[in-house]
Amino acid sequence: MALQLGPRAKAAGYRLAAFDAIGSTNSEALAQARAGERGPMWFVTTEQTAGRGRRQRAWIAPRGNLAATVLEVLAVPPGVAATLGFAAGLALETALQQVSFEARARAGGADFGFRLKWPNDVLAGGKKLTGILLEAESVGADRLAVVVGIGTNVVAAPDDTPYPAASLHGLGIHVSAEDLFAALSDAWAETRAVWNEGRGFGEIRRQWLARAAGLGGPVSVQSGSTTIDGIFDTIDETGCLIVRTSDGRRVPVSAGDVYFRTAASAGAN
Repeated sequence: MALQLGPRAKAAGYRLAAFDAIGSTNSEALAQARAGERGPMWFVTTEQTAGRGRRQRAWIAPRGNLAATVLEVLAVPPGVAATLGFAAGLALETALQQVSFEARARAGGADFGFRLKWPNDVLAGGKKLTGILLEAESVGADRLAVVVGIGTNVVAAPDDTPYPAASLHGLGIHVSAEDLFAALSDAWAETRAVWNEGRGFGEIRRQWLARAAGLGGPVSVQSGSTTIDGIFDTIDETGCLIVRTSDGRRVPVSAGDVYFRTAASAGAN
Protein backbone atom coordinates (compact mmCIF):
# COMPACT_ATOMS: atom_id res chain seq x y z
CA MET A 1 0.00 0.00 0.00
CA ALA A 2 1.37 3.42 -0.94
CA LEU A 3 1.40 6.51 1.23
CA GLN A 4 -1.35 8.81 0.00
CA LEU A 5 -3.05 12.01 1.08
CA GLY A 6 -6.62 11.82 2.31
CA PRO A 7 -9.36 13.42 0.19
CA ARG A 8 -9.79 16.48 2.44
CA ALA A 9 -6.04 17.14 2.37
CA LYS A 10 -6.02 16.96 -1.42
CA ALA A 11 -9.00 19.31 -1.64
CA ALA A 12 -7.20 21.78 0.64
CA GLY A 13 -4.25 21.92 -1.78
CA TYR A 14 -1.69 19.80 0.04
CA ARG A 15 0.95 17.93 -1.95
CA LEU A 16 2.97 14.87 -1.00
CA ALA A 17 6.58 13.71 -1.22
CA ALA A 18 6.73 10.07 -0.09
CA PHE A 19 10.00 8.21 0.49
CA ASP A 20 10.74 4.52 0.87
CA ALA A 21 13.31 5.52 3.50
CA ILE A 22 14.95 8.80 4.47
CA GLY A 23 17.21 10.22 7.14
CA SER A 24 14.83 12.86 8.46
CA THR A 25 11.56 14.16 7.05
CA ASN A 26 12.04 17.44 8.96
CA SER A 27 15.49 17.93 7.43
CA GLU A 28 14.15 17.22 3.95
CA ALA A 29 11.26 19.66 4.41
CA LEU A 30 13.62 22.42 5.60
CA ALA A 31 16.00 21.75 2.71
CA GLN A 32 13.14 22.05 0.23
CA ALA A 33 11.98 25.28 1.88
CA ARG A 34 15.49 26.74 1.52
CA ALA A 35 15.38 25.74 -2.16
CA GLY A 36 12.13 27.65 -2.69
CA GLU A 37 9.35 25.21 -1.84
CA ARG A 38 6.46 27.07 -0.23
CA GLY A 39 4.03 24.25 0.46
CA PRO A 40 1.72 23.28 1.88
CA MET A 41 3.39 19.91 1.49
CA TRP A 42 3.84 16.65 3.36
CA PHE A 43 7.14 14.72 3.51
CA VAL A 44 6.47 11.16 4.64
CA THR A 45 8.19 7.80 5.10
CA THR A 46 7.67 4.50 6.86
CA GLU A 47 11.39 4.20 7.65
CA GLN A 48 13.36 7.12 9.10
CA THR A 49 17.02 6.52 9.90
CA ALA A 50 18.29 9.80 11.35
CA GLY A 51 15.29 11.57 12.84
CA ARG A 52 15.40 13.76 15.90
CA GLY A 53 13.03 14.78 18.63
CA ARG A 54 13.00 17.64 21.08
CA ARG A 55 16.38 18.72 22.51
CA GLN A 56 18.13 16.84 19.66
CA ARG A 57 17.14 13.42 21.01
CA ALA A 58 17.18 10.69 18.39
CA TRP A 59 13.86 9.60 16.91
CA ILE A 60 14.33 6.55 14.71
CA ALA A 61 11.35 5.08 12.83
CA PRO A 62 11.95 1.43 11.90
CA ARG A 63 10.21 0.04 8.85
CA GLY A 64 6.45 0.20 9.40
CA ASN A 65 6.39 3.19 11.74
CA LEU A 66 5.28 6.60 10.47
CA ALA A 67 7.45 9.70 10.15
CA ALA A 68 5.53 12.60 8.62
CA THR A 69 6.40 16.28 8.32
CA VAL A 70 4.18 19.04 6.99
CA LEU A 71 5.68 22.25 5.61
CA GLU A 72 3.70 25.47 5.97
CA VAL A 73 5.03 28.91 5.00
CA LEU A 74 3.42 31.52 7.22
CA ALA A 75 3.39 35.28 7.70
CA VAL A 76 3.12 35.08 11.50
CA PRO A 77 5.54 35.76 14.39
CA PRO A 78 7.54 32.78 15.72
CA GLY A 79 5.54 32.70 18.96
CA VAL A 80 2.30 32.29 17.04
CA ALA A 81 3.82 29.67 14.73
CA ALA A 82 4.84 27.65 17.80
CA THR A 83 1.19 27.09 18.71
CA LEU A 84 0.86 24.87 15.62
CA GLY A 85 2.23 22.10 17.83
CA PHE A 86 -1.05 22.02 19.72
CA ALA A 87 -2.96 21.81 16.43
CA ALA A 88 -0.73 18.90 15.42
CA GLY A 89 -1.50 17.05 18.64
CA LEU A 90 -5.22 17.52 18.10
CA ALA A 91 -5.00 16.36 14.49
CA LEU A 92 -3.12 13.22 15.42
CA GLU A 93 -5.45 12.37 18.30
CA THR A 94 -8.38 12.73 15.89
CA ALA A 95 -6.67 10.42 13.37
CA LEU A 96 -5.85 7.87 16.07
CA GLN A 97 -9.47 7.78 17.22
CA GLN A 98 -10.53 7.18 13.62
CA VAL A 99 -8.10 4.37 12.78
CA SER A 100 -8.63 2.63 16.13
CA PHE A 101 -12.42 2.52 15.79
CA GLU A 102 -12.56 -1.16 14.78
CA ALA A 103 -10.08 -2.18 17.47
CA ARG A 104 -12.16 -0.35 20.09
CA ALA A 105 -15.27 -2.15 18.86
CA ARG A 106 -13.56 -5.55 19.10
CA ALA A 107 -12.48 -4.68 22.63
CA GLY A 108 -16.01 -3.76 23.66
CA GLY A 109 -15.54 -0.02 23.33
CA ALA A 110 -12.23 0.09 25.17
CA ASP A 111 -10.53 3.43 25.71
CA PHE A 112 -6.90 3.20 24.57
CA GLY A 113 -6.12 6.27 26.62
CA PHE A 114 -5.04 8.68 23.90
CA ARG A 115 -4.09 11.89 25.67
CA LEU A 116 -2.11 15.02 24.78
CA LYS A 117 1.01 15.66 26.87
CA TRP A 118 2.42 19.17 27.00
CA PRO A 119 4.04 20.42 24.94
CA ASN A 120 4.06 18.09 21.94
CA ASP A 121 3.50 14.40 22.73
CA VAL A 122 0.59 12.02 22.34
CA LEU A 123 0.27 9.30 24.98
CA ALA A 124 -1.55 5.98 24.92
CA GLY A 125 -2.29 4.51 28.33
CA GLY A 126 0.26 6.86 29.86
CA LYS A 127 3.05 5.82 27.46
CA LYS A 128 4.55 7.89 24.67
CA LEU A 129 3.07 6.95 21.30
CA THR A 130 4.02 9.99 19.25
CA GLY A 131 6.53 12.83 19.33
CA ILE A 132 5.98 16.16 17.58
CA LEU A 133 8.84 18.51 16.67
CA LEU A 134 8.42 22.03 15.27
CA GLU A 135 11.26 23.82 13.51
CA ALA A 136 11.19 27.14 11.66
CA GLU A 137 13.42 29.27 9.47
CA SER A 138 12.97 32.67 7.88
CA VAL A 139 12.44 32.46 4.11
CA GLY A 140 11.87 36.12 3.33
CA ALA A 141 10.52 39.29 4.80
CA ASP A 142 8.06 38.41 7.57
CA ARG A 143 7.67 34.81 6.36
CA LEU A 144 8.55 31.63 8.21
CA ALA A 145 8.96 28.14 6.83
CA VAL A 146 7.48 26.03 9.63
CA VAL A 147 7.92 22.27 9.58
CA VAL A 148 5.87 20.12 11.94
CA GLY A 149 7.34 16.66 12.30
CA ILE A 150 5.11 13.89 13.66
CA GLY A 151 6.65 10.52 14.47
CA THR A 152 4.30 7.69 15.51
CA ASN A 153 5.15 4.24 16.81
CA VAL A 154 2.93 2.08 14.62
CA VAL A 155 4.57 -1.38 14.61
CA ALA A 156 7.28 -0.93 17.26
CA ALA A 157 8.28 1.28 20.18
CA PRO A 158 11.83 1.92 21.44
CA ASP A 159 12.94 0.50 24.79
CA ASP A 160 15.70 2.94 25.74
CA THR A 161 13.64 6.09 26.22
CA PRO A 162 13.45 8.48 29.20
CA TYR A 163 9.66 8.08 29.12
CA PRO A 164 7.90 4.68 28.63
CA ALA A 165 6.85 4.18 25.00
CA ALA A 166 4.02 2.29 23.28
CA SER A 167 3.13 1.26 19.74
CA LEU A 168 -0.26 0.91 18.06
CA HIS A 169 0.33 -2.77 17.31
CA GLY A 170 1.40 -3.34 20.90
CA LEU A 171 -1.95 -1.92 21.96
CA GLY A 172 -3.78 -4.29 19.64
CA ILE A 173 -4.52 -1.62 17.03
CA HIS A 174 -3.32 -3.34 13.86
CA VAL A 175 -3.43 -0.51 11.36
CA SER A 176 -0.80 0.47 8.81
CA ALA A 177 1.29 3.61 8.66
CA GLU A 178 -0.39 4.31 5.32
CA ASP A 179 -3.88 4.24 6.84
CA LEU A 180 -2.80 6.43 9.73
CA PHE A 181 -1.18 8.98 7.42
CA ALA A 182 -4.27 9.33 5.22
CA ALA A 183 -6.37 10.00 8.34
CA LEU A 184 -3.74 12.36 9.75
CA SER A 185 -3.45 14.43 6.57
CA ASP A 186 -7.22 14.95 6.52
CA ALA A 187 -7.38 15.79 10.23
CA TRP A 188 -4.49 18.24 9.83
CA ALA A 189 -6.27 20.06 6.98
CA GLU A 190 -9.30 20.56 9.21
CA THR A 191 -7.40 21.50 12.36
CA ARG A 192 -5.07 23.81 10.45
CA ALA A 193 -8.13 25.66 9.13
CA VAL A 194 -9.42 26.12 12.69
CA TRP A 195 -5.98 27.41 13.81
CA ASN A 196 -6.14 29.98 10.97
CA GLU A 197 -2.75 31.72 11.32
CA GLY A 198 -3.18 31.65 15.10
CA ARG A 199 -6.50 33.49 15.13
CA GLY A 200 -8.28 30.28 16.14
CA PHE A 201 -5.84 29.23 18.85
CA GLY A 202 -8.49 29.87 21.50
CA GLU A 203 -10.58 27.03 20.06
CA ILE A 204 -7.50 24.83 19.58
CA ARG A 205 -6.58 25.48 23.22
CA ARG A 206 -10.08 24.56 24.39
CA GLN A 207 -10.04 21.27 22.49
CA TRP A 208 -6.47 20.50 23.55
CA LEU A 209 -7.26 20.98 27.24
CA ALA A 210 -10.24 18.61 26.90
CA ARG A 211 -7.75 15.90 25.88
CA ALA A 212 -4.83 16.89 28.11
CA ALA A 213 -2.95 14.32 30.18
CA GLY A 214 -2.48 15.19 33.84
CA LEU A 215 -4.63 18.32 33.87
CA GLY A 216 -5.46 19.26 37.46
CA GLY A 217 -2.97 16.78 38.89
CA PRO A 218 0.53 16.97 40.37
CA VAL A 219 3.33 17.66 37.93
CA SER A 220 7.08 18.25 37.91
CA VAL A 221 8.63 20.29 35.12
CA GLN A 222 12.36 20.34 34.43
CA SER A 223 13.25 23.53 32.58
CA GLY A 224 16.99 23.88 32.13
CA SER A 225 18.55 23.57 35.57
CA THR A 226 15.26 24.46 37.30
CA THR A 227 12.60 22.06 38.57
CA ILE A 228 9.09 23.39 39.15
CA ASP A 229 6.68 21.28 41.21
CA GLY A 230 2.98 21.87 41.61
CA ILE A 231 -0.39 21.30 39.96
CA PHE A 232 -0.92 21.36 36.19
CA ASP A 233 -3.41 24.23 36.15
CA THR A 234 -3.90 24.98 32.42
CA ILE A 235 -2.13 26.27 29.34
CA ASP A 236 -2.38 29.99 28.67
CA GLU A 237 -3.20 31.97 25.54
CA THR A 238 0.37 31.55 24.23
CA GLY A 239 0.62 27.81 24.94
CA CYS A 240 2.71 28.11 28.13
CA LEU A 241 2.11 25.46 30.79
CA ILE A 242 0.79 27.05 33.99
CA VAL A 243 1.94 25.34 37.19
CA ARG A 244 0.22 26.26 40.44
CA THR A 245 2.78 25.90 43.22
CA SER A 246 2.18 25.09 46.89
CA ASP A 247 2.49 28.79 47.81
CA GLY A 248 -0.28 29.74 45.41
CA ARG A 249 1.82 31.15 42.60
CA ARG A 250 0.87 30.39 38.98
CA VAL A 251 4.16 29.89 37.15
CA PRO A 252 4.23 29.95 33.33
CA VAL A 253 6.62 27.49 31.66
CA SER A 254 7.49 27.96 27.99
CA ALA A 255 9.77 24.93 27.60
CA GLY A 256 10.65 21.88 29.66
CA ASP A 257 10.21 18.18 30.30
CA VAL A 258 7.00 17.25 32.09
CA TYR A 259 6.67 14.37 34.55
CA PHE A 260 3.37 13.46 36.15
CA ARG A 261 3.42 12.49 39.81
CA THR A 262 1.06 10.54 42.02
CA ALA A 263 -0.97 12.33 44.66
CA ALA A 264 1.06 10.53 47.33
CA SER A 265 4.29 12.06 46.00
CA ALA A 266 2.85 15.54 45.69
CA GLY A 267 3.32 16.42 49.35
CA ALA A 268 1.73 19.73 50.24
CA ASN A 269 0.97 20.43 46.58
